[in-house]
Amino acid sequence: MPMVALHWEKYLEHIIQKYNRIYRIQMPKVTPHVCRHTFCSNMAKSGMNPKTLQYIMGHADISVTLNTYTHVNFDDAKEEVYRIANS
Repeated sequence: MPMVALHWEKYLEHIIQKYNRIYRIQMPKVTPHVCRHTFCSNMAKSGMNPKTLQYIMGHADISVTLNTYTHVNFDDAKEEVYRIANS
């Protein structure tokens, strides 16, 4: 049977619980969905073409890719302004 998102989520949950029982510094909850958001944000920050990213993510509407899956914070905005100002 192929591994679907729920199987991966349970698999990761088991690994994290096992790790957290052994080590003092706790690992946060990681799910396939969190990995999807992280991947999308990292690819956008690296400069990937938004339409290419939309295709890879499988989104019919680019607004889902840009407004839901791509996360930008103050430091990201500051770096981008600095990059443009110094080019």
